[in-house]
Amino acid sequence: MINFMGWRKTCATISIVLLLASIVSLATRGLEFGLDFTGGSQVELGFDRPADLSTIRSVLGEQGLENPVAILFGSDSEVLIRTQDALSDGVLEQLEERLASLSDSATIADVRNAASDQTQFSEVLVFNGVSESALRSADLFDPRYYGRTQIATEGEAVTVAVENALDNVYSQFLIDALEEATGASINLRRSEFVGPQVGEELRDQGGLGMLFALAVVMIYVAIRFQYKFSIGAVLALVHDVIIVLGVFSVLRLDFDLTVLAAVLAVIGYSLNDTIVVFDRVRENFRKMRRGTTNEVINTSLTQTLERTLLTSLTTLLVLLVLYFFGGELISGFAFALIVGVLVGTYSSVYVSANILSAMHLTKEDLMPPPKEGEEQEELAP
Repeated sequence: MINFMGWRKTCATISIVLLLASIVSLATRGLEFGLDFTGGSQVELGFDRPADLSTIRSVLGEQGLENPVAILFGSDSEVLIRTQDALSDGVLEQLEERLASLSDSATIADVRNAASDQTQFSEVLVFNGVSESALRSADLFDPRYYGRTQIATEGEAVTVAVENALDNVYSQFLIDALEEATGASINLRRSEFVGPQVGEELRDQGGLGMLFALAVVMIYVAIRFQYKFSIGAVLALVHDVIIVLGVFSVLRLDFDLTVLAAVLAVIGYSLNDTIVVFDRVRENFRKMRRGTTNEVINTSLTQTLERTLLTSLTTLLVLLVLYFFGGELISGFAFALIVGVLVGTYSSVYVSANILSAMHLTKEDLMPPPKEGEEQEELAP
């Protein structure tokens, strides 16, 4: 029998230090939320040869995009570009710079979707402080990028309906710059914008989903075992989640939906490990009538140690393969699970079981309550 509980105070101190460090980092630095939560744009490009990510990232930096990320997507010739900017903003900045040469008072007042009767156009730009003739003569809207255009005067404003959405226009600007830098032929696969409101909604729903999972776990363990077990299980899960989030906060790694999914998977993985230990603890409390609480817990942990290590090691092998060979798109997911499996294995021994010891779990806690008929029989002379 291994004396696991002999190290319980040392491990409790380690857990408290890790939790405090994680909470402080989360409170002061927060998480580096990815595009799924902050909103922004993503562009998927197809190259006719293996893509040079270093050159692509250099071009993106020169374009002035906010926090641009370029990763391989599916193959070495497919690239996914993400940025927290709206791509249309880049087009509007270029137009405003060129408008300044026409008139100091020229501004872009609005950008709206084309009317239902303008089926051949996608968006309409509204200009103030400039005449229709000046816009026509300035040649601002290159057909290679904007497609067909329709310029008209509406009161004091001038409207320009464009065939291609501004996001696609900027994507084409970007493709031209990348083709010049890499010498490759590039096709636009997809260009889309995720609004900040959608990102905020995803963040809120993800947080609620995590809290709901913890509540369901606590109810399940309380019904299956006993309330002391449920407290131990939930505190172990909270311990695991906070440390995983703390690692992402300290290392400034992107936290997106794939990482959130990994955190929820960590809850399930850690709970499974904890339930196996709890089941053996309950069984041994009924078998070992003269053993102390710590002796029963040590025996149970020793009996389940081989199963715990084999499960964790085989899971880690798969996750390491995903992390190193699965590509950048799922590297965050794999890394979160690697940290979660390590912390979850530790917590099933030195957090959940430690809490049972601290709460002085006894055999009487696991005895089923006597039925009313049995109590009356005991009281009868």
